[in-house]
Formats: sequence, C-alpha cells, structure tokens
Amino acid sequence: MAAHFTLCMMASKGKVRGASGQHPLVQNVTVTEGGTANLTCRVEYNDNTSLQWSNPAQQTLFFGDKKALRDNRIELVRASWSELTISISDVTLSDEGMYTCSLFTMPVRTAKAYLTVLGVPERPEIDGLTKPAKEGDYITLTCMTQGSKPAADLRWFRNEKEVKGAKEVNASGKTFTVRSSLQLHVDRNDDGVAYTCRVDHVALAQAPQQATEVLEVHYAPHVEIIHSPAVPQEGQYLKLECVSKGNPSPDPVMWTKDGTDLPDLDRVIVEGRELTFTSLNKTDNGTYRCDATNHLGTSSAQYVLYVYDDPTTLPPSTTPPSHPIPPDPTALLGSHVSDPTVTGSRDPNALGQHSTDHALIGGVVAVVVFVTLCLIIVLGRYLARHKGTYLTNEAKGADDAPDADTAIINAEGNHAHAEEKKEYFI
Repeated sequence: MAAHFTLCMMASKGKVRGASGQHPLVQNVTVTEGGTANLTCRVEYNDNTSLQWSNPAQQTLFFGDKKALRDNRIELVRASWSELTISISDVTLSDEGMYTCSLFTMPVRTAKAYLTVLGVPERPEIDGLTKPAKEGDYITLTCMTQGSKPAADLRWFRNEKEVKGAKEVNASGKTFTVRSSLQLHVDRNDDGVAYTCRVDHVALAQAPQQATEVLEVHYAPHVEIIHSPAVPQEGQYLKLECVSKGNPSPDPVMWTKDGTDLPDLDRVIVEGRELTFTSLNKTDNGTYRCDATNHLGTSSAQYVLYVYDDPTTLPPSTTPPSHPIPPDPTALLGSHVSDPTVTGSRDPNALGQHSTDHALIGGVVAVVVFVTLCLIIVLGRYLARHKGTYLTNEAKGADDAPDADTAIINAEGNHAHAEEKKEYFI
C-alpha cells in the first residue's frame, strides 16, 4: 500500500514537471537465445521526472533505480534523470516481445522497443547411411536440425563441392525443425568421399554447425598387369606386378602359368602381388595370369611372355646393377622372333623389312641392265643396215659408164674440170 502511494505521488509530481513534453527514445533489440539483452531508454530534456521499464506482460521491471520484479536475471545498468538502462541475462524465447519505457509526465509519454530472441539451431545429425554400402546401391541421406528461429537453412557438400538436397520445414511452437535429404546412387568413386550437412543461421554467423559422414563403398576388384622391361630377352631380369583395385582389398592375388601352378624354380619368385624372373630363358615362354577375389567378385588379367634371343651387342645398362641389363628394343632387329602376339614386344614380322628393300633394289637394277642391252642391239643392227658406198653430187649420172674414168668425165658439171673432181667413197 505504501509502495502504491509512493508511485502515485511520483506520478503526480511528474504531471507538474512534465510541461516540456519530452518523449522517451528507445531501440529494438535482437539477442541470441542464452545471451544478454540491454534495454535503454533516454530523454533529452528532463526536469527529474522518473523513467520506467515494463515487460510484454505489462509488469514493471524498474521504476527509476528501484527494482520492481523479482527476477535475478534482470539487473540495473544505469539510472539517471536522462537514461534508464536495464539488462536481461540468459534470455529465453519466452522473453521475446514488446517492452515499454514510460516517462511520467502529464500525460504519460511512452516508447516501445521489441526484443527479438533468436532460436539457436541444434547440431545437425545425418541419418540413412549404410556402412558399408555396395556399388550400385541407392541410399538417401537425411540431415535434421531443431530449435532454430527463424528457420535454418541446410546445405550439402560432397567433399568441398556443394550439392543440392530437398528441404522440408516444420514449425514447433516458436521454433522450427528443418530436414534436408540427399539421394545417392553410389559407385566406387564414392568410396572415401565425405558428405557434409551444414546449418546456416543468423545466430551462427561466426561458427556454423555441421555434421560429416564418410562413405565406405564395397566393390568388385579390377586387375591389370604392369611389366618391365618392354622386350624381355634371355638372361634378363623381368618383374610382373598385379595391380588390383577393390574394396575390400583382394589380398592375396594368385599367379598361374598356362592354367596351372607356377613352376618351382629358384629364379621365379612370388612376393605379394609381384612375380619376378631373375634370369629369363626360353622355358619361361607362356601365358601368365593374375586372379584377384573379394566377396563381390573376381577379376583377372593375362600377360603372354615370349623370351627373345640374346642380341650380339647389348646397349648400355639402364637398370640397377643387381639385375641383368634390360635390352634396347632396337638391338633386336638382327634377332629371330616368331611370336607377334607377345604383350609389349615389337612385331617380329617387321624384322624382315630390310630384306624386302634389298630385293626391290636388285630388281630395279636388273631391269635397267636389260633395257641397256636392248638399246645396244637395236643400235648395232641400225648401223649394219646403212653400211655401203656413197657418191657425191659430182658423180651423179655416171652409173652407166663402162669404167671409172668415163664415169668421171660424164658426171654433170665436170666436163671442163674432170681431173679436179674425181672422188671415191667406200
């Protein structure tokens, strides 16, 4: 009763001193759930009139520097003739609403400030992941977060690259529950890939929440054989490596020769995925096969080995000294080969190309010699046919003379100088 009388007396006092007609000034406040909100009310000119803060339920929180509501979270920050600032710590969603600052003039002046409380989304969770998944399976990953206000946004990432999911939002009181789903048709490329669901929200601007799941995909093996050197020769070192990819890893692998077990020889060594020949010879010729198996299937690869003759001159060594010198394929041009199907080797038929070139050149030379001989024969016959006696123009008309002297005398144009124009041609 005494408190009520005191408030009434202050109000009456304010009526007398409120002639200036000043209005209180406030601002809206936004705070994250669990944080602290500061509510400030100011007036520029005041003749010692009291200020008051009230909550959305119109309960007085502070009247001047006097606390009116018993709530340990509410504290006085500053109280003067021109300002009344209070704080609300450990803010909850129920604290959200319209707060009123009153200046007790006549009439009472008021200003309203809205306190917005942001609901912090919970850490997301990913469901629907099957471990391990099998290649070819269809799976749906679902990410969910609760308690956000306003509704949060969910984003998916495949490793560092964003992928699009399907979003669903449901209201639950003042907060929202958000789900996002991502459908996958998994294959071996998804094995070991990290899928991340990230929550974007205004209350998490500095540290977004996220959850990550790493896919494990089982798939059948795939096998190939890597070999060196490219052209195997007698006495050389040769290594075949069976490279198999699969999950689970297909260990161990199995080596066979021509469909049967490998020969029990000291110079043929099997170590894990590697098959090594320390010194090749012709008896090693054959088809070598590598098989790899896991619970999803079997894969195999083959290598046809043909050992070439050792060339007369070997090229400089390009391998470690502990193994026989690998050949230069060009050194085999003079050797005999007969198997064009050997993996990684030169086509043996190509080694006869030089002999073909020599035969072609010899044929061309024979044709040239034959044509030359024919020309000589034709020229000889021509010269023989035109061999005989020739007469000059001075002896024309003397064919009927009984002897040579008469013919010369009777020749045309020679009657005056018969002795000077006597000529004989054989």
